[in-house]
Amino acid sequence: MEHLLNRRKHIWRGELVLLAAVYISSMGVSFMIYSGAGISAISSVPYAFSAVLAQLSLGTWTYLFQGFLVISLMFLRRKFVPQYLFSFVVGFGFGILLDFHGFWIYALPDAPACSFFYFFVGYALICVGIALSNRCGLPIVPTDLFPRELSGITGVSYARIKVFFDLSCLALTAGMTGIFLGSFEGLGIGTIAAALTVGKTVSVIGSLIDRKVRVVSFMTERAVRYPGSLPINPN
Repeated sequence: MEHLLNRRKHIWRGELVLLAAVYISSMGVSFMIYSGAGISAISSVPYAFSAVLAQLSLGTWTYLFQGFLVISLMFLRRKFVPQYLFSFVVGFGFGILLDFHGFWIYALPDAPACSFFYFFVGYALICVGIALSNRCGLPIVPTDLFPRELSGITGVSYARIKVFFDLSCLALTAGMTGIFLGSFEGLGIGTIAAALTVGKTVSVIGSLIDRKVRVVSFMTERAVRYPGSLPINPN
């Protein structure tokens, strides 16, 4: 029965899904920053570093932070995981795209009435991007990979881990900017709302995608042909 249902689904290539997810997510982060309603939790820590230590760009701090997350996952796994290194490469591309979007997005109208619209667009793009990333069958951006892998390691649901991860990032951001800048830079009511709802929204979007689409990549195909090789979520 499950085989018949899978045959009725559209087939998407995981490699293309990953590229789309990285582009969509980076654009979503840029829209949320530009809205002024609050930055997304996944980029709040790099944003805080870029505000306190402005010698490096937001994109640069982003892939430095993601490198830290990759190392942390390997520490939790207590072993070297090659797939996580590819995740860092994806994160490097994400950081470059953040700087790219930063060049054009400030040409958009900045009227206060547009803020809510920019925030909503950014929020929606981030949720769709994360849902796609979680289904591409490939190593993904470390900020998306970390809560997914931590959920697998601890056995706690993804939605709960995502909320905990996001709130931890926001607490660190508030501490850094509050101490060094005297104000909570980048944080707003939209930041808190997103942190509390992104995990659930991603789960809902993911369920909708799963009903219509089956994503395959060279890694999932290899895993089927050679069971035990190149696991997506290594144990």
